Amino acid sequence: MGAVRRRVAGHRVITAEDLARRLADLEPVGRDERGTTRLAWTPEDEAAGEWFAGHAEEVGLQVQIDPAGNRWAVPDAPLPWWGVGSHLDSVRCGGRYDGALGVCAGFALAEHAPVAVIAFADEEGARFNTPTFGSRALTGALDPTVLERRDDDGVRLADAMTAVGVDPGGIARAPQWLRRLRGFLELHVDQTPDLRRFAVARGLAARVRMQADLVGRADHAGTTRRHERSDALLAAARLIVAADELAGDDMVMTASRIIVEPNALTTVASHVRVWLDARSERPSALDEWLGRLDEWLGRPDESRAGLADAPLRAELTLASRSDGVTFDPELRAALGDSEGIVCFAGHDAGILAERMPAAMVLTRNPTGISHSPDETADLEDAAAAATAILEVVR
Repeated sequence: MGAVRRRVAGHRVITAEDLARRLADLEPVGRDERGTTRLAWTPEDEAAGEWFAGHAEEVGLQVQIDPAGNRWAVPDAPLPWWGVGSHLDSVRCGGRYDGALGVCAGFALAEHAPVAVIAFADEEGARFNTPTFGSRALTGALDPTVLERRDDDGVRLADAMTAVGVDPGGIARAPQWLRRLRGFLELHVDQTPDLRRFAVARGLAARVRMQADLVGRADHAGTTRRHERSDALLAAARLIVAADELAGDDMVMTASRIIVEPNALTTVASHVRVWLDARSERPSALDEWLGRLDEWLGRPDESRAGLADAPLRAELTLASRSDGVTFDPELRAALGDSEGIVCFAGHDAGILAERMPAAMVLTRNPTGISHSPDETADLEDAAAAATAILEVVR
């Protein structure tokens, strides 16, 4: 890194009050009694972009949009810059701090140092199952076939981007913007109850996301006897339980989303699509789990237990995979913790870490709840974490 960490003597430069003010301006966007919903490429996302532009102007930064739809607020200073920030999109009915806190901290940092504040596009991937879309595009790691994915309403991702003024044909040019950055640091609310104040992340855990399709036969819920059924939803339920039971002690497995057809009260399900999310510090643990799951699916008596002799197809396909990443050791040391902790969530900083010096600081969440309207953060701790980042980039 070539710079000596400089401590701020006697006082904290970035305050909890500053973070709270910026968050309060953003909080109404996409929020209702169920939580915060700001999906990518929607009017709510565009309203968050207006908030971004307003706060960029306040600290004297110029807003630019790269070919992947990432929002940049850049300083009038020589290249390359240190990048700071996170994302503004959310999961459905999520919390107010996930991603947003990191962007607010970025603007607070920009008042004291010439940094580029970045709000990455579609980090959550909640609408099109495209997590870390913007950072993957920026690093050239995005599979362009995802542009053909459709949301629950049948809208194609490429069309959704076009509707908000981002040309999907320009995605291939996004990596040209990466040379603007010297490195990247992300502040993010912790998504566990483990922290006492804030902590430096040593790296991100390995992760695999599988898509399972189970195809049965639609039939009458009242008149079809048990031995006559080919029930895709029953098979999916057994698969979910098996996937959990087959997971090792050093991993976590979640059945994260499910779509049922025809999804009618009086009809046996004909098709179910379910996503399985598994994570571990060891990539080999995920491979072992996948092997056990494939073996389980190969047993007709297991995958079709309780179903009729009518054929039921089960197919497991890879939706995404990451073998984890280790953050830059020099940055971690400069932030005050060369050992750090392993984070089991996915983040944009982890994508950029494959191409440049990058680090993450996680700040205390008193309840540990996240992706929920009950998500919390201690803003005094967040301000201390942001100040630690400031000391490094200065």
